[in-house]
Amino acid sequence: MRASQSTRALVGLRATEIADAVRTRRISPVELVHAQLEHIGALDATLGAFQLVCAERALAEASALERRDDLDELPLAGVPVAIKDSIAVEGLPFRYGSLATSTTLSPADHELVRRLRAAGAVVIGKTRVPELCIWAWTDSAFGISRNPWDLERTPGGSSGGSAAAVAAALVPIAHGSDGGGSIRIPAAACGLVGMKPGRGVVPSAVEGGGWRGLSCDGPLATTVDDLARMLAVMADRPDLAEPAPPAAPLRIGWSVELPAGGDGVDAAMVSAVTDTAEALRREGHAISRADPPKERQTLVGQAVRTSAGIADAAAGLPVREMERRTRTMVRFGRLVDRLGLVRPEQRDRWRALLDEFFADLDVLITPTLAQLPIRAEGWSRRSVLANARAGSFVPFTGRWNLAGYPAASVPAGLHPSGLPLAVQLIAPEGGEAVILSLARQLEALRPWPRHAPVARSGVDGSDQ
Repeated sequence: MRASQSTRALVGLRATEIADAVRTRRISPVELVHAQLEHIGALDATLGAFQLVCAERALAEASALERRDDLDELPLAGVPVAIKDSIAVEGLPFRYGSLATSTTLSPADHELVRRLRAAGAVVIGKTRVPELCIWAWTDSAFGISRNPWDLERTPGGSSGGSAAAVAAALVPIAHGSDGGGSIRIPAAACGLVGMKPGRGVVPSAVEGGGWRGLSCDGPLATTVDDLARMLAVMADRPDLAEPAPPAAPLRIGWSVELPAGGDGVDAAMVSAVTDTAEALRREGHAISRADPPKERQTLVGQAVRTSAGIADAAAGLPVREMERRTRTMVRFGRLVDRLGLVRPEQRDRWRALLDEFFADLDVLITPTLAQLPIRAEGWSRRSVLANARAGSFVPFTGRWNLAGYPAASVPAGLHPSGLPLAVQLIAPEGGEAVILSLARQLEALRPWPRHAPVARSGVDGSDQ
């Protein structure tokens, strides 16, 4: 189904240009939402990005916004946004990718949704996740989400529905959450920029952060400016909203060394890192090979926190109604908790090692993925061992959650297969602005296609 002329004129715009046009009343929020809904109707039956679309509510929100006299004060005025089904949206069910959850409507918005609405964003719907957001691919009893770049492959996870929606221009920006790479992995798989901010930068549904402090929420977008503006709203940090390239040379390390054993790193993904480092060297940055410390206790600390966090997420839910793979993970997490295996010194030791490692670095660059995304299949019906083996393509992201450091995935060209390549940028605590600044420079040096071909066939503009 091809988009109409009105859809092609409005779909695929950047969040920043939408907000600027709505604030000056050059674009009607209602017409924009109508166009976005038409585009969703044309593509999402194939992609499976959305858990639900709240069309009537979104149009009502847009209509109310259009009548306001303070549009010029709203940084996301009229911008359609998708919310990952990992937090509450008032009046919509919170399913968490699980049939074990209730169909009861949430009584109030999560604080992040409240902030986005207060900034003028219009909530289009909630995006799909794997059950309890456990896996790095997005499928559940509700369906399979597919990568807009290759429908046979996963968009990643657990924010795969959000990433697929943005990459296909179903929305210009989307909310995600990241407990071990769940923003950065789908950003890389779908050719987007996605950031996991540092611990505590944005509000969490759980005090101290979900998954025992590993998880935090963040944005997915097609441009660094859009990413930064959304993050500034989510974090209530206006200083992050307009990143500029670094004003002075940075000390940048790069590494392609796997944190642990695996299937190796795809040659094109190695080249993405080294080519990125060389491009930044030519811009005057100090570049060096720098492999992060490797310690067994780091991997153990990450694993036991993840396991206990999964058990926390299942608390109060009927586990017998969950998928077989999830039931195994929940039982293991409860055992971890009973044995007292989650210990503060695991994180403290890792952070101490990183303090020394980053003493001479401002940013570290690694691959985001080690291999291409796996096939989009019925992983929810398979065993926990089959799912665990499938995760070998995502070894680079999780340890930065244990550290609580900010990290982002940034597009870095195309793989010979035609899928996107990406690099991961990591900075010490408080380094969100540095990452955004460097990402902004990379975007200028090495521009990327903003949307997957499946979307570009239905929207105007060769850069879409």
